[in-house]
Amino acid sequence: MRLEEPGWWYGEAGDARLRLLAPLLAPLGRLYGWIAESRFRRRQPYRSRFPVICVGNFTAGGTGKTPLAVFIARQLLARGANPVFLTRGYGGREAGPVWVEDGPGAARRFGDEPLLLARIAPTLVARNRALGAQMIEDSGRKVGAIVMDDGLQNPTLAKDLAIAVVDGARGLGNAEVIPAGPLRAPIEFQLGLVDAIVVRDPDETLTQASAANGIRALLRRGFPGPVLTARVVPRDDPAWLAQTPVVALAGIANPQRFFALVASLGAQVVERVTFPDHHHFSRAEADRLLLLAQEKGARIVTTEKDWMRLASDKSLPGALLERTRPLAIEMSFEARELGRLDSLIDAALQHQDHRGRASRPPQP
Repeated sequence: MRLEEPGWWYGEAGDARLRLLAPLLAPLGRLYGWIAESRFRRRQPYRSRFPVICVGNFTAGGTGKTPLAVFIARQLLARGANPVFLTRGYGGREAGPVWVEDGPGAARRFGDEPLLLARIAPTLVARNRALGAQMIEDSGRKVGAIVMDDGLQNPTLAKDLAIAVVDGARGLGNAEVIPAGPLRAPIEFQLGLVDAIVVRDPDETLTQASAANGIRALLRRGFPGPVLTARVVPRDDPAWLAQTPVVALAGIANPQRFFALVASLGAQVVERVTFPDHHHFSRAEADRLLLLAQEKGARIVTTEKDWMRLASDKSLPGALLERTRPLAIEMSFEARELGRLDSLIDAALQHQDHRGRASRPPQP
């Protein structure tokens, strides 16, 4: 289910009357959650002969799944365990299973996140994850593990390690299920699906009293597994941003997080421009962005996801790409937290030696 998240899910709406929608929509949320849970419990998941590591989230919208999936893939590569990404390909036309290939129009075909993943390791788009795993098995590739970007609530493929990413600032919002809130299913059910939780960018400025009620503390009280913390940092030296006038462009689920990161790196943000998540830019929109940057005497800084969509669309003006630069990010863990994550990855990899070929998944 894809939708633009209402601000009142996270208490961000200026009009208090909008927050009254949550209790009105709560019955629909309970129905949506019941359907999601029932769908999961009814299915017999396909078990691949390769270890499957899933990175997902409890809520609709972005929390940092893709950066963590990339981080885990790099950890696998360092072990000599070749990863293959398996993803649904939100924003793309392909239902799959199909291997991601770069080229003109690739973002419209596969989606922006698969193109990012394919820079790191072979990437397969498949809305049916079980059929996707089967195609990976039959590819003849040397595979150390399948890394799923999203799909935590998907019941068709068994996971050897499931990790949920939670935004440390926004947490679980109002803790209601879609459409009353951001949860994809009741949180009690979802906690039973994961082996670990990563809280991304926790607020370290909280007072001791506030921290005791913060998302990390709440999860640690309600979840028996590891609750790790990580930060999203620039992958490359961000010195080019310092004191630079920029138009900040974001077509992602939580654009304010990107804008805050750009400002924290010393950029002079003269304009903030938002589009819906996975938005494909029209020629008219591209022309307006270019004119805005020229009028402001600024360069455009955007997310890697937005850059993928811009760069793969050859109908957009080349001058826009010349004036635009992506801000690449990555996950960063402190040594102790990284050690705990590595132990989870190693445990998942050990499953491979004790597994025969699974039965074929049913055709959709």
